Amino acid sequence: MSDWLHNLPVPWMALVVFGFTYVLAAALFAAVAKLATEQRARSFKSISPGMLPVLGIIFGLFVAFTAAQVWNDSDRASTAVSREASALRAAVLLAAGLPAEQEARLRGLLRQYVEEAVKVEWPMMAHQAASLRTSPPALAEALQVVASTMPQGAGQQTAQREIVASLQTALDARRQRIIVSNAEVNPVKWWCLYLQAACALLVIGLVHCDNRLAASIAMGLFATGVAASVLLIAAHDRPFTGEISVGPEPLLQIMPDEPAKR
Repeated sequence: MSDWLHNLPVPWMALVVFGFTYVLAAALFAAVAKLATEQRARSFKSISPGMLPVLGIIFGLFVAFTAAQVWNDSDRASTAVSREASALRAAVLLAAGLPAEQEARLRGLLRQYVEEAVKVEWPMMAHQAASLRTSPPALAEALQVVASTMPQGAGQQTAQREIVASLQTALDARRQRIIVSNAEVNPVKWWCLYLQAACALLVIGLVHCDNRLAASIAMGLFATGVAASVLLIAAHDRPFTGEISVGPEPLLQIMPDEPAKR
């Protein structure tokens, strides 16, 4: 699905999804009603109603497999952001074990990194434009600052080692969230999902072609179920896009305080 749909508020997304699904159901209902002449109606009625459970089960499996991918991507995104925030928080706390000058420099760089992630990377991830080709300069410089520090005693040496490990963990978590930001349900799955739904709607219309009221009610109910399933998947499709998305709040919560002005 396109960016404009994913970026819609949920009520407007629901309006688009339900509207499209109802239009599809109405078109199929009109086609069946027009074609169901006396002779064709008898042929249509000869279609076994036993096809409906089969088609419904297949559609349910399509929804389940697609939803499983979406939930997995969402969980991976949340885990990556939480892991990144935890690693940065550990680095901030351990910075107290470094000399005062290096501690201040490190905290400033980590603050700069969080600001860049929130203001630059998050909008790019929302449009699936974030890339791993470039490393975050603030975090790379923070690693250099810590690595170049000459530890005075075993305590600073331990702090230096742990800070380097935490920064490397944060880098790895950043890579994971950028990779996950490019995940989405591909167009083939969407087309197959709606094709299966159209087949089920068509069979409902054919089986009830002699009773238009029953056909409209049955097709309307099934179309509502289809639209609800599609809306649920589409609203969570891209982990960092849309109203329901993984936000940078964990990073903002651990952002080091800005140095006090003298």
